[in-house]
Amino acid sequence: MSDRLFPAQEIGSLARPRWQLLGQRGEPLDAAARSEFESWDRRLGFAGELPDDRDALLAGRPDGASGDGVRDLAALFALRYLEAAGLDRVYDGEARRVEMYEHPVRQMDGFEFQGHVRSFDSKYYRKAAVVGEVRLDRPYDVEEFEFVRRLARAEPKVPVTGPYTLADWSYNEYYLGRQRGWKGRAARRAAQREFVVDLARRAIRPTLKALIDRGCKVVQIDEPAAGTHPDEAELVVEGFNAATDGLDAEFIMHVCFSDYRALLPALLEAKRCSQWAWEFANRDSEGHDAYEVLGALREYGDTRSVGLGVVDVHRDPVETPAIVADRIRRAAKHLGDPARIWVNPDCGLRTRSLEVAHAKLRALVEGAALARAELGSPRR
Repeated sequence: MSDRLFPAQEIGSLARPRWQLLGQRGEPLDAAARSEFESWDRRLGFAGELPDDRDALLAGRPDGASGDGVRDLAALFALRYLEAAGLDRVYDGEARRVEMYEHPVRQMDGFEFQGHVRSFDSKYYRKAAVVGEVRLDRPYDVEEFEFVRRLARAEPKVPVTGPYTLADWSYNEYYLGRQRGWKGRAARRAAQREFVVDLARRAIRPTLKALIDRGCKVVQIDEPAAGTHPDEAELVVEGFNAATDGLDAEFIMHVCFSDYRALLPALLEAKRCSQWAWEFANRDSEGHDAYEVLGALREYGDTRSVGLGVVDVHRDPVETPAIVADRIRRAAKHLGDPARIWVNPDCGLRTRSLEVAHAKLRALVEGAALARAELGSPRR
């Protein structure tokens, strides 16, 4: 935990550099990929920390790198990239993960992938059907975290896709099939609840426990699907509580692109959640104060910290530090306690180029410094 106001954190994935994509396919780097690699290495000085992997990649022999060398280099690059931006909490930009849904589902039994579906814009993911009882052979992301913990200079925070989102983004064949009689709304709701709770207890909780046993202190549970079905907020909470039951860590719930008032007060029953990481900048504009919704937390007497989205991940124009500082000031006023605020992007920056994403992160950090200088008091 930082002892200053408005510490900064990442919130999700980064774009894959071209050199990583080619290297993972076992292809030699073309001129553009080599230039990209060398340019970022001059700025961050990361590649010399893994010289064997670097040399194999640049020599056109990515498969000759030691271990999973290209992914190691990509994870280290993301760490140094986020740290160079000035963040207090970092991860590896999810460099080893295919995508936030497919990655965890690949680690579980009971699923069959059905094909690609569109999520937004030109983005797609492979959607699976649950065709049997959810099972987990062994916890996932443990080796990934150990690499980050060993090399990170800032505090690591592990992102994990939550049970409600995994269920909502899947075809629920098995659990619905267990319901007797007409498969109406009540049966579908009961089947979805069973699916969410099984995911939480059988797959996510064992993974969280393994991460915590290896020294993980901060876990971000991502529930982007929560905002699409506000009438199921209680189910989001039930899954969160089942996944975190009896575990000792700082748990963050990330929900983006939502009408948060529609999720309250149900969401407040997430017992072990210590921080809300929410999106605001995407909808903040002249004449519309997106941060006003924070007053609802004050109305309900909720005192948890807030990961404040202060830069928009869907547009290239880079916010100025002054805009970021203004957003923080308004949020602090609505929340009533600036010491509860962390700052972050609205969501993962994977849809932005690495240059744009880094500029946004620097603006975030510099804007937090401006607001800190004005408000001045230390964190409690």
